[in-house]
Amino acid sequence: MSWNTLGDMDLNGKRVLTRVDINVPFEGNVISDRTRMDRIAPTVNHILKYGGTPILIAHYGRPGGKNVPEMSLKSLLSDLEIALGHSVKLTSLEDAKGNIKTHPNQVILIENIRFEPGEEVNDTALAQRLADLGDFYCNDAFSTAHRAHASTTGLAYLRPSCAGLLMASELDALQAVLGAPKRPLVAVVGGAKVSTKLDLLENLITKVDYLIIGGAMANTFIAALGNSVGASLCEHSMADTALRILYNAKSIGCEIILPSDVIVAEKFAKNARNIMVNATDCPSGYMILDVGNNTITQISECLSKAKTVIWNGPLGAFELTPFDRGTTVTMQTVARLTKLGKITSVAGGGDTVAALNHAGVGGDFTYISTAGGAFLEWMEGKELPGVAALNTEKN
Repeated sequence: MSWNTLGDMDLNGKRVLTRVDINVPFEGNVISDRTRMDRIAPTVNHILKYGGTPILIAHYGRPGGKNVPEMSLKSLLSDLEIALGHSVKLTSLEDAKGNIKTHPNQVILIENIRFEPGEEVNDTALAQRLADLGDFYCNDAFSTAHRAHASTTGLAYLRPSCAGLLMASELDALQAVLGAPKRPLVAVVGGAKVSTKLDLLENLITKVDYLIIGGAMANTFIAALGNSVGASLCEHSMADTALRILYNAKSIGCEIILPSDVIVAEKFAKNARNIMVNATDCPSGYMILDVGNNTITQISECLSKAKTVIWNGPLGAFELTPFDRGTTVTMQTVARLTKLGKITSVAGGGDTVAALNHAGVGGDFTYISTAGGAFLEWMEGKELPGVAALNTEKN
């Protein structure tokens, strides 16, 4: 698949409909993390530099096709202007045409596109209303690319389209790790449930040389092999699935690494009294909350052989001290190897990004994706509608 980038477009004097993700988190009335805003700045400023008018299309929250005042993009405006270093004109979709004429070569922001009932059903009439406002379409929101919405998919078929700078860098990074990676390729997958990452695991065993499984989902594999996991979070109903994944991986030459020792405690709490035991010997009433020292060493040895690493999900309850050690130490190992130029490392997913920041290595991987569902679906091998719509061969 190939797509145009901003560099392929003549932007001078053109209105550029630009899908962005500024769906940032709030704590009270204050934005707690402006990363998503910061990361769209290069695309917006590129359009301005080459004489275009960026017309930003974005959403906030889940208003369900209704005008919900608390979800107005007005609350994001001042922070967005700081991130972009440029004034921004907020307009309703109805008034957008007039505002674009009045403010040429300025940044225009259309009010929350999910206020429109046609957005999430990819309504052709809404896509056409948007298309009538611009000359080009630029998608810079990889995090919404798994949604076949009017502003992510329908619009791309109605105007010459391209990937924004953030979208292009995201696609290039993912292509580097799953499309044509340097080997050995190692995937680290953690999280709570096998059931939510079944497609991911089944796709990865066909792609990677080593698959490291941690977090609570590893408990399901440990239990499936006939071991007690005490009071640990575990999907016992997924035992047959876990065994099938282990069998299929072995048959195609993918080595799966499960915890050999674990840290267990009687309660899920910060600084809870804990002990280290073999992964096969979790005491009754205890829960597995992290990987043990031997497992950390085993993972480090695997990573030392790697050329490419892709990471999704923590290895333990990283939000609780001291059960953050396995995740933190291992992420720091990947960061160190990356900085030494020995591996290419890509990570993504909400918990993963939080864990990277907790470990102090948020800027030390080759690429960190801020996308959640889209990153996961790409890793699962699924076609993303918003990416497919940019394909230069789509017609």
